[in-house]
Amino acid sequence: MDKNVERKIQEIAAAVAENLGFEVVDVSLLGSGRRALLRITIDREGGVTLGDCETFSRRFESFMDVEDPISRSYTLEVSSPGLDRPLKSLDDFKNNIGKLLRVTTKEKIENQSFFRGRLREVAEGIDGSIVTLVIEEKKGEPLEIAIPYSWVSKAQLEIEVK
Repeated sequence: MDKNVERKIQEIAAAVAENLGFEVVDVSLLGSGRRALLRITIDREGGVTLGDCETFSRRFESFMDVEDPISRSYTLEVSSPGLDRPLKSLDDFKNNIGKLLRVTTKEKIENQSFFRGRLREVAEGIDGSIVTLVIEEKKGEPLEIAIPYSWVSKAQLEIEVK
């Protein structure tokens, strides 16, 4: 996606979201053919409903019609991040302390790069932020793993069935 187009879409989405009390989680413009897919993920405290997505979509479309940053035709898809939402920022981690996560790292830690554990804390370290997970070991005591935030390549909430 062209950086100017991307910036303009982000600005429009952020303005509409703020006006409606939502947060923009992600914006992506997919496809290189004649018709593209513009996917916007929104959220707010307590989650979003189908009606919220429809309201955001209508308001966003009216701004896009005026601003017209995309030169080709596109399909707009507005959705919630879901129960297993990706964590894309440090604030996402801070807002989900106590929840179960799946984290993939760029570098190996204790000879592995995939972790599933409960987020205990997010702290500022000397070299940046540290995300601490509590891993339930099959035998023995729970294990704490400190992961430098800069090493996180992918993270998302794990759906818990109780």
